[in-house]
This record gives sequence, C-alpha cells and structure tokens, in this order.
Amino acid sequence: MNHLVILPILIPLLGAALSLFIEHRRYGPKVQRSVAWASMAALAVAVALLVAQTSQGQISAYLLGDWPARLGIALVADGLAGWMLATTLLLAIPCLLYACTGWDRRAPHFHALFQFQLVGLNGAFLTGDIFNLFVFFEVMLIASYGLLLSGGRGLRMRIGLHYVVFNVTASTLFLIALGMLYATLGSLNMAEIGQRVAELPPSHLKLAKAALGLLLLVFCSKAALLPMYLWLPESYARAPAAVAALFVIMTKVGLYSVLRVTSLWFDADAGAMSGYGSDWLLWAGIATLVVGALGALAATRMSVLVAYLVVVSAATLFIAFALGNAGTISAGLYYLPHSTFAAAALFLIADLMRRRRVQADRRREHELAAVLPSRTVPGLLFLVSAVAVAGLPPLAGFLAKVALLSAVPDAHTGVVWTVVLGSSLLVIMGLARTGIRLFWRVPGDDDAAIPDPEPVDAPARPFETTATCLLLGYVVLMSVFAAPLMRQTDAIAAQLLAPDQYLHDVRGTAPQVRQP
Repeated sequence: MNHLVILPILIPLLGAALSLFIEHRRYGPKVQRSVAWASMAALAVAVALLVAQTSQGQISAYLLGDWPARLGIALVADGLAGWMLATTLLLAIPCLLYACTGWDRRAPHFHALFQFQLVGLNGAFLTGDIFNLFVFFEVMLIASYGLLLSGGRGLRMRIGLHYVVFNVTASTLFLIALGMLYATLGSLNMAEIGQRVAELPPSHLKLAKAALGLLLLVFCSKAALLPMYLWLPESYARAPAAVAALFVIMTKVGLYSVLRVTSLWFDADAGAMSGYGSDWLLWAGIATLVVGALGALAATRMSVLVAYLVVVSAATLFIAFALGNAGTISAGLYYLPHSTFAAAALFLIADLMRRRRVQADRRREHELAAVLPSRTVPGLLFLVSAVAVAGLPPLAGFLAKVALLSAVPDAHTGVVWTVVLGSSLLVIMGLARTGIRLFWRVPGDDDAAIPDPEPVDAPARPFETTATCLLLGYVVLMSVFAAPLMRQTDAIAAQLLAPDQYLHDVRGTAPQVRQP
C-alpha cells in the first residue's frame, strides 16, 4: 500500500511496453487486446484502492527515489486526484471496448499509444511537481498525436498537423514559464511554491505575475478557452470515434491544472497574489460559453456539434472554478465526469450514425421501411445523451447546473444565470436540429447537407453499442447516486479551499531553504 500512488502510472507504462513487444503480426490482435485488457483490469484495481483511500480525506505523498520533495519528484494523491483518476478510468474502458471492435487493427501501435495516453493523464493528476506536470503533459500529447494521425489521410492529416503545431507551441510557452518561475521562486514543487508565493518580496512580484500568468495561459489553451479554442472542433471531429471520445478528458487536464494551482497558490493567504487571474478566467469562461453554444447551433455535422459541446462543458467548468466558492467548485466537479461521459457517448453515436447514413443512402426510397429500424437504437441513445449534455431533467447535467446556479455569488448572479441558461437553450436547439436531420429525414438529394469524410459502409458491431450504452449508464448512475456523489465533491471542494493539509504533508518532506 505504500507504493499505491505510483501504480496508476506504472501499470499502463508496463502495459505500453508489453504492447510494443507483442505488436508483431505473429501474435495477432487477440493477444494484443488481451494484454490491453489485463493492463486495464490491473489499473482498475489500483485506482479503486486509491479512490477508497482518498475519499476519506487522506492525502498521500510519494517521493520517488526517496529524494526530498524540493529535489526530487513528488506524487500526491488527494480527493481531487482520485476523482480525476476514476473519471479517466471509467472513460477509458468503453473507449478501449469500442476500439477493439476493429479500429485498433487499422492504427499502428494503437494499444501502446492508448496506454501511454493513460500514463500521461494519470501522471498529470498525481504529480506534485509543476515541471513533471509538463513532462506528463508531453507524454499525453505525444501519444495523442499518434492516436489522431494513425491510419489517417487527407484532411485528417492536415488538421492533425495543425493540432500538433498548436500544442508544441503551447508546450514551448509552458517550458518558458517554468524557467521564469524557477528563477523567481527557486522551486518547482507545487506545495513549496504555495508557501513562497505568499512570502514573495515586492521586488519579485512583477516577474512572478508574468510567469504565473503565462502558466495559466498555457493551461487555458489546453482547455480550449477563448480565443484558444479554434484548434479543438475540427481536430476532435476528424479523429476516430474511440480516440475522440478519449480526447474529451484532455481538455479537463487543463481545467484540473488551473484548479490545482489556483487553490494552492492564489488562496486567501497568498498576499498580493490572492485571487490572481480569477476575474479574467470568469469573463473568458463566459465568453467561451457563448461562442461554444453558437458553434454548436451552427454545426452542420454531428461530430463538429459534439466537439463544440466539449468547448461548452469546458467553459461551464471555467465559470464554476473561477467563482471560487465551495458550492460552485463542488457543482463543477460533479458536472465534470457527467459532461465527459455524455460528450464521449455522442462521439460514438456520431460514428454509428455515419455508417447507417452511408448504408441508407444506397437504398432506394421504397426500401425506407427497412432502413428506419436500424436507426431506432442509436436514436434512443442520441436522445438520452442529448438530454444529458443539454442539462435537462432528470439527469445529472440538470442537477449539476442547478447546484452551480444556486451557489453563484450575488455579484455575478445576473450574468452567470443568463449565460448558462441561454447557452443551454442554444445547445438544445442545435441538438434538436441535428436529431431531426439524422433520424427523421428521408434519404434523398438533401443528404449532402450533412457531409461526412471517410464514409464506412459497415453495420454496427454489438460491442460498439455496448460501449456507448456503458457511457450513458455512467450518466444515469450519476443521476441515481447524486446525493453521495455530491457529498464527495463537497468534501473535495472543502479540501481544495483549505489546502493546509496538502501543503503540510508535502512540505514536511522538503528541507527548509532560505527564500531567494
């Protein structure tokens, strides 16, 4: 149990190495998938144990190589890290199930890249060192480049290269910000930075603000905040369905990073840096929510619509976290996995409908009666996911938005209520229009109104529908067990807003060094 914190990183890392070893065609896809699922099962056990540990309020600091925290790498597991690890695991299972129906054979090194993606995601949530957050960001992004570009051609390759260039640029800025931060504060350990920011002398204040502002800018670019969201819609829309569904959690990594550093570094005890950037994040989140909702309304392809819904969910979370009180943070944490699962399910449904549309378009009009039943199951799945992502009752999206709006401070009530409710209305309109086009129209000449690249004329496989149902099952279960889940998010929010235990547990392993 002493080494439990490192297992969510170590298990997929070993799984990726073994996946590379058995990639030769003499082993075949069954062996490769068996290794992937064995790794996933071991990871599920480790995450379950870690969540059980952190859900009681315990914070575990793990020092790799037993180096002091200021000198070596520190991993820290608290309630927020456990919540994010559980969300990632629950998302990864149906994504892997969907990919194992056949797409994984068309993408070189898919299973190794999938495991490396989990390494980067889990490491980002567990690291207690800002430089190693950069390292895990890069592991995650490099794996995502391979997953996005594997088996692609034409437009997907071009858009994928735009995605790569944008993220390489953001990573360069990240590295520059880390250099400035170390030069100013003399440490990259998150807990120690929290102490040093509070003790920052006036002569270092401007440089520290520049470094921290640049760091927040990088996190916001990863989370698709306006105006840095332009890379996301087409990149996610052109990705293979299982990959796009997994990518939904990547924007949440940027949001997690913003929440983590603002709660540790810019709390009420941070002196001149208290609340740094919160007003800017709030208004940028509001603007992003408006633009994302308009993009969803204007989308002409379902995959693009879903990509804009990812932007909408990220903007809603920016608003919740920037408001900064226990109620809004708790509501945002409850909304985070719900919006992740709902958007991922919609990406899978978009892929299912793409195949049925190609199949239907090749039938004559008098055969329409044979075509319509094939839309019944995806139509029901679309209905449930649309209700979930739009925030309609009785699902968890509605409960999360009610909790968020009821906790908004009086000073921001008017604008936040207007934007959140107005954006929800636009999202409902966009989803309704897409549903009408996909499920109620007769195949004919107007089908060109919803163009789709790389058509695949193949029926849905049972495991693809199972994976989609599993994601929507999470959404339903979050609604049924809303009370205990919200109690857990309340506890996590309280822990974030009172970071003394986190700072004490991690800083207690670091030698005392004179402030530079």
